[in-house]
Amino acid sequence: MTAPLKDRNGASAAVRRALRDAFGLWPMHEAKNKLTLGRRVPELRRFEDDEVARLRAQLGERPETLVAIVMPTYKRPELLVDAVESALAQTVVDHQIIVVDDGAGLPALPDDPRLAAVSLSRNSAVLGLVRNVGIRLTRSKYLAFLDDDNTWHPDHLRHTLAALGGGADLVYSAVERRRADGTVLDVLSEPFDRKTMVDDSPYVDSNSIVLRRADDVLFSRIPRVKATLPKEDWEFVYRMSRTRVVQHVPEATVRYLVNEASYYTSWK
Repeated sequence: MTAPLKDRNGASAAVRRALRDAFGLWPMHEAKNKLTLGRRVPELRRFEDDEVARLRAQLGERPETLVAIVMPTYKRPELLVDAVESALAQTVVDHQIIVVDDGAGLPALPDDPRLAAVSLSRNSAVLGLVRNVGIRLTRSKYLAFLDDDNTWHPDHLRHTLAALGGGADLVYSAVERRRADGTVLDVLSEPFDRKTMVDDSPYVDSNSIVLRRADDVLFSRIPRVKATLPKEDWEFVYRMSRTRVVQHVPEATVRYLVNEASYYTSWK
């Protein structure tokens, strides 16, 4: 005899609650993402490998620096220039910047030997893949990330590298979120707690992260869209924090634009 619909729904809800209690909300969502969206990952990995080989031949061997700043971009020429200038203005000068355009074309950028810019041969629509290309094209002790619609205060690298020098493996600073008119919306600043990451709203943003380079420091290649939760940043930090000491820097060193037209959530 078939169970009544009400009973089946109640049993399903109980199972979901039990799974959430055991694993947490965001790990459950990410498991679903891998199941439903992960089938494209092998194809995307092959594309990433081909692009890295092509662009490495184009760029030649990049110099090794203390920090490599990976900057993905897509159709934001004016904001990209602001982001690049804020990275070049860091008080820590032993760094290189790699701008990786996801197939839309690049504007004129500042002339600086620390800056290199490349374009993928086609639009991938996968933020993690674009960042991975930049990671793999550079050589450095540390890695930092800055999206094309955000900027850093000049002492961003100074504060974060000081924390890394104190024994942390991954650090993130406080983030000052701003509206399009330039007014401050709020400041995100929370000490790290991996246990709370499983259910709470993500509070670690990639623009604030600096970490030690290692072979596993790569982003998810799952093709996420605006409705996909969690995003790349949560997955990256949650995975990295399994084996790393994570530390919060309370200084607000990132200016984050609250942007409804964000390129990685509305690809067109």
